[in-house]
Amino acid sequence: MPITRLTASELRLTIAPETLGFTDTSELADHTVPWIGQERAEIAARFGLDMRQADYNLFVLGEVGSGRSSLLKQAMHTAAANRPTPPDLCYLHNFDAPERPHALRLPAGQGRLLRQSMARMVKALITEIPQQLDGPDFRMESERIEKAYKEEESKAFTALEAFGEARNFTLRQESGQMLFTLRGKKGHAMTEEEMLALPKEQRAAINQAEQELLAEINRYFEQTRPLERQMHDALAALRRQTVKPLLERAIGAIRAGLDVETADTDKLDASLDQVSTDILDNLELFKPLETEDDLRKEALNAVLSRYRVNLIVDNGGMHGAPVIVEDNPLFRSLFGSIEYQSENEVLVTDFSRIRAGSLLKAHGGFLMLHLRDLLADGLVWEKLRRFLRSGRLQIEEPGTAFAPIAAVSLEPESVDIDVKIVLIGSRPLYYALQEGDPEFARRFRVKVDFADRFTAADHTHRASAVFVAHVCRQRGLPHFTAAAVARLLEHGHRQAEDRSRQSAIFGHAEALIMESATLCQQRNGGLVEAADVDAALAARILRHDYPEQRMREAIAEGEVLITVRGERIGQLNGLSVVDLGDHRFGFPTRVTARTYAGEDGLINIEREVEMSGPIHDKGVFILHNYLAALFARNAPLTFNASIVFEQEYSGVEGDSASCAELYALLSSLSGLPLRQGIAVTGALNQHGEVLPVGGINEKIEGYFRICASAGLDGSQGVLIPWRNRRHLMLDQCVVDAVSQGLFHIHTAEHVDEGLELLTGVIAGQANRNGVYPKGTVLGQAQQALLAFRRACQAVERRQGK
Repeated sequence: MPITRLTASELRLTIAPETLGFTDTSELADHTVPWIGQERAEIAARFGLDMRQADYNLFVLGEVGSGRSSLLKQAMHTAAANRPTPPDLCYLHNFDAPERPHALRLPAGQGRLLRQSMARMVKALITEIPQQLDGPDFRMESERIEKAYKEEESKAFTALEAFGEARNFTLRQESGQMLFTLRGKKGHAMTEEEMLALPKEQRAAINQAEQELLAEINRYFEQTRPLERQMHDALAALRRQTVKPLLERAIGAIRAGLDVETADTDKLDASLDQVSTDILDNLELFKPLETEDDLRKEALNAVLSRYRVNLIVDNGGMHGAPVIVEDNPLFRSLFGSIEYQSENEVLVTDFSRIRAGSLLKAHGGFLMLHLRDLLADGLVWEKLRRFLRSGRLQIEEPGTAFAPIAAVSLEPESVDIDVKIVLIGSRPLYYALQEGDPEFARRFRVKVDFADRFTAADHTHRASAVFVAHVCRQRGLPHFTAAAVARLLEHGHRQAEDRSRQSAIFGHAEALIMESATLCQQRNGGLVEAADVDAALAARILRHDYPEQRMREAIAEGEVLITVRGERIGQLNGLSVVDLGDHRFGFPTRVTARTYAGEDGLINIEREVEMSGPIHDKGVFILHNYLAALFARNAPLTFNASIVFEQEYSGVEGDSASCAELYALLSSLSGLPLRQGIAVTGALNQHGEVLPVGGINEKIEGYFRICASAGLDGSQGVLIPWRNRRHLMLDQCVVDAVSQGLFHIHTAEHVDEGLELLTGVIAGQANRNGVYPKGTVLGQAQQALLAFRRACQAVERRQGK
């Protein structure tokens, strides 16, 4: 088909404000924001969130700003509202193995009730147990028991005392020990000197009597100590008998106050029974004392601390299932932790220092994580992999193994967790995970793929306007007029590089909404107008286009050689685009080619010096093969040729300059000059078809600004692929210049069409013998190649001689 020159109406999409169906966005504030252009992702998300089976976690992939996080949060809250409220989770003291606390799940709200009830019971027992043990009935019975013991002890001591008297020994008890002394003739205690003064036979008799007395003392203790134990046992039984009804009432009140109908009912009953037994075993600590006893108080507090309830997950007051968004998935914040404190150079802890992480808090509901955050910590990643494999979580504190001082270990009972994980990540990370860790990827069977652009229609324009209304309401911004919304929509098409599609990166749209509204507020406007949107876009460009400005200045000042007028042989302006992340712009690059006789073939200078990427190299190889298809049907190509991007120092990548390289090469071969005012972009296939390229709007606008700086004379323009027409969303200044005939947009479907535009000469078609007509571009190029071959053959003949 012949080359086409586009009209101004074909250069951009213009949305009429009256077609949107509203005056300003305040009329749309009550509408619900739909998943604009994300029907596939919405269906997948709802399926995954409703699926109750294991391993159907969600992997959400898409570009940042596509709404992947905010829309999934919205869907998670909707799904959570229809789920039952999960139970509370408590940790209790394990009386059999204190280093392994018990985990206890209770219906939502019951954990708080149990904790409060246990605290009230302990507080009451501290007062009521001493009162019971100080009551008249208890005193009377305890005195009776003690009196009976003392009577038996007194009888035994009287008999012992009589035994000693018969042998001239006086006995007395001090601090539980039995002391005795030998009496002399006058009834006083015999001294050691008096003892030594006695005859040998008398001393022997005294020693014999002393041994008999010691044996009798031993029999005395053997008789009284069991009586003492019996007394202590009787007093302990009395205390237990006195306090047990009080404990039964207190424990019974706790049981009656709880509505526990779960699998952990038996565990709770057993724990309460152990609490009751432990209190009865430590009633000595509850006895009233007339004086302060710090050691006993410390011991009592240590016992009472065992009866606390560590409520680590409290779902009381929650309606539906939890929705947790963990933006800082450290090991402790995600999996829980155990707190330690240093005592006497030892790290100590107990069950009351166990803390829940996001996984425990999200039990029965949903947890959102970002894959990049997880990959930043290998320990977190491995722990999460193990959890997904087993579905059970063991709370641990990994750092204690490497602590500089000894630590008291704690191994809380592991718990089953039913949680739906929503993992946010990019497409490259998703596919890298699929390949590198298939076991982990298998746990995420629901792929929620957010599109980066979608087909536009009246309903998507309407939905986008509702999105604008919600942003204005949520952020307290002035509303937008229909014309301002139309301008936002046009910019969305520009971002998508497609007049039939909109950009799905609504994060960019939200930023533009805020910036436009700010400019409206600065001028004290009531509604945001289209001019505010244009001003915001211009201000954004001004903030980010310094590199582009420096490039234009370098061209204007002659540092970078670009010619936009006249004709040159083997020289052409190609179009490139630079993407800095926050700003993208196009600029021209001079492409030159030189050809001469030889046998080295086509040399890509960028490739030779390793300044080109693989895609660009691929384009040059395609170009070389296309040339061979044009001219080498009768004989192999015999020529040397070089192609270079002049003054390019940062490297070249992409194949969008392959058409420009072909035109420069054919110009050098044919000797026909090329129009310098027309810049070229377009990729080439092996059949000479011109393929579409990216960044088309930035390329055209970048070259337009260079030409405008040099002065537009009506000869400048660009040659772009015919298939890029739908991608045009050019700036209004370019559209105006085209409408005035000062600048032109040409399209070509085949390279021959562009060749004729640039040279003003027919490209030429080969006959059956592969010969092109004389006077055509390809005919003259073919003649040059034949001359090169004859020259090479002549050299070979001379060298052969």
